[in-house]
Amino acid sequence: QVQLVESGGGSVQSGGSLRLSCAASGKIFAIAAMGWYRQAPGKQRELVATITSIGSTDYAESLKGRFTISRDNAWNAVYLQMNSLKPEDTAVYYCNARGYVAGTQADFASWGQGTQVTVSS
Repeated sequence: QVQLVESGGGSVQSGGSLRLSCAASGKIFAIAAMGWYRQAPGKQRELVATITSIGSTDYAESLKGRFTISRDNAWNAVYLQMNSLKPEDTAVYYCNARGYVAGTQADFASWGQGTQVTVSS
C-alpha cells in the first residue's frame, strides 16, 4: 500500500560525498518517521539515521558529523547527505518509513528496495 523508491547511490572514492533520496507514495494518511539503514556484505542491517515528522533526528553514533538526514514532509521524501565517505561505508542503503494508511489509518512500515553505495580507497 505504501511504496518507497530510493535513488542516489553509486560509486565514489574515499573522502567523497553522495546524497541519497527516498520518496514514499501510495495510500498515505501520515508518515510518522522515515529513516535510513544499511547492510554491508556478511553483516546485519544497521541503523544509519531516522527523522520524525517534527524533525527530531537520531544517528548511529559512529556516523554523527559525516551524515545528515533531512525530510520534505510535503513530498513524503527523506534524504541522506553523506560526506567524507570511507570504504567501510560501503553497503546497500535502505529507506524505511512508518506511519498510517489513508482510509483505514492502520499502521504501516515499509522498506525500499535498497541502493548500493560503494566507496573505494
